[in-house]
Amino acid sequence: MKNPSYLPLLLVAIGLAVHADESPVDVGERIHVDVGEVVATGEAVPVDGITSSGQPDEAALRVFANAGYVAIIDMRGPDEDRGLDDERAVVQALGLDYVPFPITGRDEINFDTAKELDGLLRGIDGPVLLHCGSGNRVGAMLALRQSLHGADDDAAIAYGKDAGLTRLEPLVRERLDDK
Repeated sequence: MKNPSYLPLLLVAIGLAVHADESPVDVGERIHVDVGEVVATGEAVPVDGITSSGQPDEAALRVFANAGYVAIIDMRGPDEDRGLDDERAVVQALGLDYVPFPITGRDEINFDTAKELDGLLRGIDGPVLLHCGSGNRVGAMLALRQSLHGADDDAAIAYGKDAGLTRLEPLVRERLDDK
């Protein structure tokens, strides 16, 4: 029996029907979230396994834990005020891994540190929250990481901005120019 000419169209229609419930990936999806909004909505959804934020409080950490996150990467320096007596203890009590990855100066925002962060992220199986005080350092490091993965400079900066990059943008642009 000959294949009917409508068979390819039928297969496409079946494929579309099967995937009709799936939302397309939003290229401009915000990786950076406001922790107050996370607490208010009780929801946290990672983008490609990653969420960026400023300093989370205990209520926000609880939402991330309940949403299935497996690790918190803290980019704040050891002397920075977190508003928590012991962030590590709170995170671990919620069943999450606490990973200190301090970025305490402009010199640490570079491709070598981005490679370290990339290795760290690749070693974590599940959603991760990366935070600093505001999300600016996180956005800077994720922009450089995107560049390591082949993104052009404009795409890397856009990704960094979606992840919280603000006043460190000129430094990130300088690093991208120097690569």
